[in-house]
Amino acid sequence: MDIIQLFILSVLEGFTEFLPISSTAHLILASQLFQLGESDFLKSFMIAIQFGAILAVVFLYARRLLKDWEMGKKILVAFLPTAVIGFLLYKIIRGVLFESPLVIIIALFVGGIILIIFELLFKEKETHIADMKDITYAQAFAVGCAQSLAIIPGVSRAAATIMGGMFVGIKRVAIVEFSFVLAVPTMAAAAGYDFFKNAGGFTASQFHLLAAGFIISFFAALLGVKFLLNLIQRYSFVGFGVYRIVVAVIFFIFLIYK
Repeated sequence: MDIIQLFILSVLEGFTEFLPISSTAHLILASQLFQLGESDFLKSFMIAIQFGAILAVVFLYARRLLKDWEMGKKILVAFLPTAVIGFLLYKIIRGVLFESPLVIIIALFVGGIILIIFELLFKEKETHIADMKDITYAQAFAVGCAQSLAIIPGVSRAAATIMGGMFVGIKRVAIVEFSFVLAVPTMAAAAGYDFFKNAGGFTASQFHLLAAGFIISFFAALLGVKFLLNLIQRYSFVGFGVYRIVVAVIFFIFLIYK
């Protein structure tokens, strides 16, 4: 991996992590374009640079969360379904799903269609929750169950949580912010467990790559969060659905003629 590839992958991770387009899919498909192979280090790198995105959310929301311990408990409730499923299916996720570009492409394509249909049919109501502090424990758990679908690379954790939250009566701004903070334990657990399993095999130079990726991802994530918060004030998620479909088609063609 050269410095240009590292920069591109890190920016992709940070900027797309909180958008409903699957950062994992972008990273895996980009690594296919770069012909980086499927080494254990690359898989761990793609998870490790998520720490940069995590730190960006902590930086933006730490003060608010420290003042609201009730919200912290709701986040943990929402995190539980993914924690259990992710732990039980870790070997399948790492050994099978992450190594199948076709699975990722299908998930991107189908997810794009679902996102478009959902936005066209969904009608936000005045009675829906407008602030994430008012989200109930039942709604938090439902969002967590939706998030667990994102163990399939290409589904998008952000898309699953946002659509799940809107479906159970949470307004888009509130669920987008809840999705941001829910990412902290979810991504930290995934990256931490992966490091525990694989860090012993890294060289000193590889740790330098991880550190550089972490920093780049942090700043890219700050931009991604601000971009999404500004965008949802004026537009729906239909554009993201169209984008997912286009990317899926492009990479399907690439996969055929590779």
